[in-house]
Amino acid sequence: MDPFDDLIREIGAKHGIAVGRDDPILVLQTINLRLMHDSAKAQQVQLDQYKEELEGLSQRWGNDARDKAERILNASLAASKDAMQKVMEEGARRAAAALVGEVNALLGAAAARAGDARKLAWLNVFASCVTLCAAAIVLWSVVR
Repeated sequence: MDPFDDLIREIGAKHGIAVGRDDPILVLQTINLRLMHDSAKAQQVQLDQYKEELEGLSQRWGNDARDKAERILNASLAASKDAMQKVMEEGARRAAAALVGEVNALLGAAAARAGDARKLAWLNVFASCVTLCAAAIVLWSVVR
């Protein structure tokens, strides 16, 4: 089936005019079809170029977004690392202060006990001296 036969029948049915195959209207139809075909090819080329440009832009935007996300992630990791470092340093300072406090308390208690032991030792020396004096007096009274 030829598209011109369909066109000849359609012109006859709608307009009541008989058109032959050598009619200039069919030449115009041929030119019109050729122009539409060439236009469709040109539009397809333009669409392909546009598609390539869009794909390039999409890829560039994706890369930019990924780079920005990586920079944000690295910045947040650095910030959290700094925060963790500060928390750890503060915890170490508190632990060291607590340890120093405990050691000082134990040393204070040990010093107090050492002072008590020194007093007790002096009392023992004094008691020994009193006992020695008493023994000397008893010995002197027995010898005399």
